[in-house]
Parts: sequence; structure tokens; C-alpha cells
Amino acid sequence: MKRILLVVLLMITLTVTACSPAPKQKDASPTTDIKITKHPSPANYNRGSLKVLPQFDPNYGGGKVIDLRGFDLSSIDLKDKLNDLMYSDYDSKTIWSKSLPKNFNPEEIMKLGKTPGLGVDRLHKRGITGKGIGIAIIDQGLLVDHPEYKDNLKMYEEIHCFDSQATMHGSAVSSIAVGKNIGVAPDANLYYIAETHGDFIGSGFTWDFTWLAKSIDRILEVNKTLSNDEKIRVISISVGWDKDQKGYDEVNAAVNRAKDEGIFVVSSSLINTDGYMFNGLGRSPLNNPKLPSSYEPGLFWADRYYENDKEFYATIGKSVGANIGEVLLVPMDSMTVASPTGINDYVFYREGGWSWSIPFIAGLYALACQVKPDMNPNIFWSAALKTGDTIKVQKNGKEYELKKVVNPIKLMEAIK
Repeated sequence: MKRILLVVLLMITLTVTACSPAPKQKDASPTTDIKITKHPSPANYNRGSLKVLPQFDPNYGGGKVIDLRGFDLSSIDLKDKLNDLMYSDYDSKTIWSKSLPKNFNPEEIMKLGKTPGLGVDRLHKRGITGKGIGIAIIDQGLLVDHPEYKDNLKMYEEIHCFDSQATMHGSAVSSIAVGKNIGVAPDANLYYIAETHGDFIGSGFTWDFTWLAKSIDRILEVNKTLSNDEKIRVISISVGWDKDQKGYDEVNAAVNRAKDEGIFVVSSSLINTDGYMFNGLGRSPLNNPKLPSSYEPGLFWADRYYENDKEFYATIGKSVGANIGEVLLVPMDSMTVASPTGINDYVFYREGGWSWSIPFIAGLYALACQVKPDMNPNIFWSAALKTGDTIKVQKNGKEYELKKVVNPIKLMEAIK
């Protein structure tokens, strides 16, 4: 089970691997000014031509997804490669072959992946969009001018950030939370800090979460300048911290300060900071994201879950020193998000990670705060579990029950 925890840590952070050592940018958390202090340049994923399509490897966790972002595939005959392509990441810069499998339409799959999922779009039609609610994100360098979130972005600062250009992580989490077309809370205000959780030393990376603590405190400082009807209510942080890592006590203390200010901090360490457990759902690219029945265990944890579903969470709980009760399940895989490669670019991620689930939860909390202004995390989480769905999944001749799959419509009705 140590292996699954390692996989979880790798999948939920995506943070260090997405950063590249570069001269550290000047810290930009100066005064009480709230503004966009920098416009990071777009990332460049143009990687030339591929002569042979890599193969999907089902023996790597839930499956090693093929990364086709920025590649030119025009010279490859792909008509017999449906299975491999159905487990691929690709973006607006991917150049496709004219010989594609009959059932593989990259444009349609990308379009389907833009749907927030599980009926969130129906809430938007009712006017539940997170309007007036502040969401803060602490993550990596952001392509601030992407139209998915440009109009939502009220602040962009950098604190101890090594990113010399926009990153895949920042654009993804921002568009999931507040994206105009694909976000959970498309009218929420976004306050963003780009920060690196440590230092690159030689060829390695050393964690240091004191910088994350400083970033949380900066959010609290900013929040004090906002009027009561536009306060930041939730912070999305797609990373977790361990007691053996530098800055562990400092970041936990900062999270507690945020709680005292009425701010819900959603992170990969949520089970330890608040006692709430969540997990991310998988989805085949062709399944309708609006339907609960379209979902299944997420790619990175599916194999271990199917091996022993009864002990899956209990074993994880022992490993992290926490009692895991009911688990809230939210979308994670097969999402289309804003790409850092250009203001009109998008990227489809067949395999996500908790990093994608965290801004989904943060966006959902923003919707709840709009519906019920005196919302707090306990009310939200209890209602989400109470109204969550149970879905049944067939695998290898056996039936599995997944619960509690978040039901955003029932959740909002329950807390109203």
C-alpha cells in the first residue's frame, strides 16, 4: 500500500515536475495593492514530429497515458490505434493524422471534456455561478490573459516562484475553478499567487512549505481589504504536505489562521487539516460527464481499488494517520482545461489527479457560498455527503459501489 500512497502523492501534486529550475522571480507581494503584477509568457510545447505512436501501458498504475501535446502526428497511420488514442493527452497544438480511427474524434472529445460535469451547468442556468464570491488559488505560473479566466482575475502575484513562463498546472486549476466556459464557478473572482513549494538544489528539489504559509498569509492580508460582499471564501491549493517536510508546522498554522477568518482551505492535505476525505473519479472520454453513471474509479487508483475495495480507504487512513469515514467523490479524469501555450489554446487530460479535483471542490464551495452566505465547511461537507449519489460499476464480473458521488444540484437544494 505504500506504493499507492506514492502514486497518490505523484498524481495529486504534479507540482515539482511541472516546474523547471530557472532564476527565481522577484517576490511580488508588496503593499495592499491588488493587481496583476506580471504577465508570464506562454509555454512552448511544440515538440516536432512523431514517427511512431507510443503505446498505452496498462501495467503502470491505472495506465501510463500517452502525452501527445504539441506533437505533429500527420505522418503516422493511426486508424488501428483507437485504444492507445483513448488514453492520450493532447492539446490545440497537436497536429493530427488524416487517418484516424472511426470512433476517435479529438475535437468532439475535447468539447465533451469542457463540460463541468454532474449537472453543474444546470446550476449556472439557474444563476448559481459564484457571482461575488472570492476564490484564491496558490499554484504555479499563470497565463493570465487566457479568456477562460481573464475577466475573473483580480490579482496575480509571485512569491518565491521559479517559473519563467506560464505552466500547465496554473492554467488548468484556474479554468476548472472559474473558467468562463468550463469552470464550476464562472462568475467568481479569482485571486492568484504563483509560488514554488521549495528550492531547486543541484539536480534535486527540496520541499519548503514556509513559502506556502507566507502565500496563505498574503491572501488573508488581501482579504482584509475587500468589502464584505466580495470576500475570499475558499483557497485552492493542489498540493499536500507531510510532517517530515520543512514548513509543515508553518503551513498548518497558516491554514488555521485562514479558518479563523472564515476561509475554507482545500488541499491534498484536507484529511489532516479538516478531517474530510475526497477522491477523484475517472471517465471514459466518450461518456457524458453530466451523468453519474459515466464515472468510475480514477485512473491512478482504479487498479488498487479493484484489488481490495473493502480495505482500500482503511489502509490509506492507517498510512496517513487519519480515520477515513465517508469519501466525497468528484470529477478528475478526462477534463479539457485552458492550456498555457496560448490564449486560444485548450488541452485535454485523459488522466488527471487530485490537482484537478481540488479546484472543482473549491468552485463548488463558492457556489454554496452564493446560495447560503453564512456557509461553512462543516455544513457544506455534511450536505455534500448526505446528498451524494451511489453508482455501481462492473469490472471483471464483479459489481462495485462508488459513494458518495457529489450531486451539485441536490447539494445546493439541501443548503438553500
